[in-house]
Amino acid sequence: MPMGYPRIDGRRVKVEPLTARESKHHIDNIRVDPDGPLSPASSRQANQIETIADRIRAARSSGASVMLAYGAHLVKNGLGPVVTRMMEGGWITHLATNGAGVIHDWEYAFHGRSEEDVRAHVARGCFGTWDETGRHTALAVLAGAVDGMGYGESVGRLIVEDGYNIPDSTGLRKALADWSAGLVDDEAMPARADLLQTIIRHDIAPGRHTVEHPYKRHSLTGNACRLGIPLTVHPGIGYDIVYTHPLASGAAYGRGGMIDFQVFAEGVSRIDGGVFLSVGSSIMAPQVFEKSVSIANNLRRQDGLGPLQPFIAVNDLTEEDWDWNAGEPPMDNPAYYNRMGKSFSRMGGELIYTAADNRLFIPHLCRCLAE
Repeated sequence: MPMGYPRIDGRRVKVEPLTARESKHHIDNIRVDPDGPLSPASSRQANQIETIADRIRAARSSGASVMLAYGAHLVKNGLGPVVTRMMEGGWITHLATNGAGVIHDWEYAFHGRSEEDVRAHVARGCFGTWDETGRHTALAVLAGAVDGMGYGESVGRLIVEDGYNIPDSTGLRKALADWSAGLVDDEAMPARADLLQTIIRHDIAPGRHTVEHPYKRHSLTGNACRLGIPLTVHPGIGYDIVYTHPLASGAAYGRGGMIDFQVFAEGVSRIDGGVFLSVGSSIMAPQVFEKSVSIANNLRRQDGLGPLQPFIAVNDLTEEDWDWNAGEPPMDNPAYYNRMGKSFSRMGGELIYTAADNRLFIPHLCRCLAE
């Protein structure tokens, strides 16, 4: 009996240069100046942001984590320079995003432009099939994993160093042969095997691959790497445009995502007395946070410690009056189906929800911390 269902041959996908794509926005038209004028905030929003700023100050003075998880719209709204200012001020110790959050950021750093007409491009069969985005992201993650890097740090290094290095296949073969013979024990060996397969299958030249990033000064991913602040990516296979590229490797992206999840969980383990910020991330942030809290509490229990008590600040657009610190709403209340509130309210500690556009929330928080 034949095994395995029929699969599409992704290597047949025709990709085009990124310059051929009509992108919607240029970084110079969307980026927000950290020193620019602030959008007016309501008294409730201002009070909540001040409370969050106070908790961040207290967290940093005690050495606890301050983690910011965000969706791609934070990048598409041009807030990278504002969050970079917060990182440079020492207020943020960790960034976390989904695949789209780092892909849009990379395109702005490399191309200066991002976003495309999804409806029209899907109909033409060219949505996401842009060579440089898929090629450089895939090779950066493949090469980064050999050095023990996750998805986020690999792309950050690509931006900061304006390229990546592909090792010679002879050296990869020897390392794999030594591992097969039991001469070495290296957890990065599967990453070497994946990289070797990609080199052979796609005829990738060894050596330095230069990829200039003219706009990297605005890149959140690049600046996090430059500052030595972990930026972790939590992808879903098939969610992002990079999976349309013939070089896409589920093993590589999965490995990079797993490394990043473990880095994320380490940051969560130091969040007692700290702050977890979720900005425009209604699914990824609560889902990876709750599993990481469980891991951290598992280890704390073994060390005779009680559960974490984080301060969780959520910013999104949904207008909602339910007080999640009082417990979950009844099932006939629409708030019951708010995944952010439900997941975060179960994590212990306190929860504050600020309904606001992130273009208001982030600049006000940055300015409040600076003052």
